[in-house]
Amino acid sequence: MSNKLSAKEKAFFWEEVRQVCSSSRMNKSRTFYQHGKINIYVHSLRVAYICYYLVKKYHLHVDEKALIRGALLHDYFLYDWHDKEHEHKRPHGFFHPSAALCNAKQDFILTRKEENIIQRHMFPLTLIPPGCKEAWLVCMADKVCSTRETVRERRHDK
Repeated sequence: MSNKLSAKEKAFFWEEVRQVCSSSRMNKSRTFYQHGKINIYVHSLRVAYICYYLVKKYHLHVDEKALIRGALLHDYFLYDWHDKEHEHKRPHGFFHPSAALCNAKQDFILTRKEENIIQRHMFPLTLIPPGCKEAWLVCMADKVCSTRETVRERRHDK
């Protein structure tokens, strides 16, 4: 298989993205930085795309819709975690999966897999490991994207 998605695969991926973004507060995530100069929206898209690409490249048998939706919503906490004045729980890394899950449940009817993806993506920082293949994929892709964004794409306005 080539290193690109087919037209049909891309159409499926972007339709899932459209559905999540059109029926939620996802666009609000464009206003919050995640790692370096990357906002949460772009970070979440990258995680979702890498997960879906790996599934197609390696012919993995997963719930593709749950994978994409869970990846898009894994950081759906909707606040600026860098803002020390904000009343979110600290440290952010330990508590944001619960905030993301709470927000996602307000905007969507989630499957158990989607909940697992969102709640467990910070393993091993949070102690309970992912409970399905989809959650493991998001957990690993999130770390790859986060590392790249932190190391290679730094903001210089600080």
